[in-house]
Amino acid sequence: CRVEDGRGFSHLCAARSRDGVHDWQIDTSPTLLPDPERYPNEQWGIEDPRVTFLPELDQFIVLYTSFSPTGPGVSAALTRDFHSFDRLGEIFPPENKDAAVFPRRIGGRWVAVHRPVTENSADMWLAYSDNLKDWDDHCPLLQAREGAWWDANKIGLSPPPIETSQGWLVMYHGVRQTAAGGLYRVGLALLDLDEPHRCIRRGAPWIFAPSTDYERIGDVGNVVFPCGVTVGADGDALNVYYGAADTCVAMARGSIKQMLAWLEDNCDETP
Repeated sequence: CRVEDGRGFSHLCAARSRDGVHDWQIDTSPTLLPDPERYPNEQWGIEDPRVTFLPELDQFIVLYTSFSPTGPGVSAALTRDFHSFDRLGEIFPPENKDAAVFPRRIGGRWVAVHRPVTENSADMWLAYSDNLKDWDDHCPLLQAREGAWWDANKIGLSPPPIETSQGWLVMYHGVRQTAAGGLYRVGLALLDLDEPHRCIRRGAPWIFAPSTDYERIGDVGNVVFPCGVTVGADGDALNVYYGAADTCVAMARGSIKQMLAWLEDNCDETP
């Protein structure tokens, strides 16, 4: 999880629980600190980690936002135990964030979702790699919609994609600008298993939005921002971990089967 110190600089701390719900044990000292001497792109902190387990390597890969005067970029680190880390450095330069790696190679290559920002848009893209450090073949994945849509103008990946029999299930956040600021909500999309650049379905309405006091009131109000997910032993039950109002971490439960069924009934014909 992301922890912000009294200066406003963020680092990462591991929180451990036997059932993913109760009795959390949080590391008493920072698990992963910024290292600005070796990695200047981390000068102003590191935040918003997305963690993917890679069975091929028997390791987890953590993609996180590294913040510096040049803006937010994406850095990566490998770990087996969340005690020691092998930093890969910055993999997507500023301005970029909201990135995660798919859990297995597709077509012989690693695939990652990321969110570069251009002058007029903040959309989701894919990139490909042979070694998890050097990325190329960037291509658009999902575009932010326009006008009154809940996901107009800016979108980004939430947790890493989840493999299902029907495709890669993707949760993503959309930001609608209102008179009171940005309103962060979560929607769903389904990508082809073998051609993840091809979106099969994209939900028209949002599926999860701020509603409780701790989601609506905080450092940044009206925000639900998922970054982590676990799949239960039944292969269906989801625990979704999310930032609430940029102040606390919360958890929501879901079902892969129910989400896939919801997508069939609420699909936008032009994803």
